Amino acid sequence: MEYEKPLSDLYKQYRMGEMSKKDLEGKMFRYLLDHFDKYRFFRGNRDKWDEFLSWLYPRISRAIDLYKDFGSSMDAYISALIKGAAKEYFHREVNHYLTEYACWRAKAEEIYLHENEPVYTESVVDCSIPGDLKPRQVLFLLLKSYFYASDELIKQVTMTIGMDTEGVKKMIDKLHRMRSEQEAEILNMREHLQCQYYRCLAYQKRMQSSFQGTEYYEELKDRFDRAMRRFYRMKKRLEGMRKGPSNRMIAEVVGIPKGTVDSGLFTIKNRLNTAGFSR
Repeated sequence: MEYEKPLSDLYKQYRMGEMSKKDLEGKMFRYLLDHFDKYRFFRGNRDKWDEFLSWLYPRISRAIDLYKDFGSSMDAYISALIKGAAKEYFHREVNHYLTEYACWRAKAEEIYLHENEPVYTESVVDCSIPGDLKPRQVLFLLLKSYFYASDELIKQVTMTIGMDTEGVKKMIDKLHRMRSEQEAEILNMREHLQCQYYRCLAYQKRMQSSFQGTEYYEELKDRFDRAMRRFYRMKKRLEGMRKGPSNRMIAEVVGIPKGTVDSGLFTIKNRLNTAGFSR
């Protein structure tokens, strides 16, 4: 025979000492498990209902301790608990899905965060250099762009300006060692940038699933805007960290004052612009 208020009857037996709290919890859980169609929160999805009850079980235990009979039956009390908890559960599931979606999408778009490392071939490079540039000025330019210089390019440039190829390679090796000291910081910044990108995508996806004009939407929009501003600041900083060596570093490896490097590179810029090499 099916009771009209089965949970209330079970609770009454517990209060009369006819069963332990552990037994009450088990029988209530079993009843809810077997009557998932009565609550209609998961549209007949039995697996989801089972997962939800497993998540809800600790609250059922607390609800038994907190229940007071003020005219509302245990059945109505548990129904209200399930209704409120189901909303929270749905919200957590949506947030989990959106975060997971954002992470996978960000993985697919990771190239947006940083450029690929240059790939060099053995093809001959055209090393045409304006004739009015001095060898030392060309050396400054080569060292400034050392990260993008292949061995073949270094050889051709040094032959063109009449400098010792091995000596220039030693300077470039020293710049590589200097740069390697920054690698840990660059890697750390890249990881932080990627996490920030995930966060921006998560906020964006949540905004798309909420209603415009609501307080929740406006709060998400504010967080998204602030997250994007921070993302671009971090991206700009990372791009700056990945640029060539500073003029001070070049001066150190060549063994000359920094002002000489500053002046030489400034002259190169003006000469190249005059020769039509400007962007």
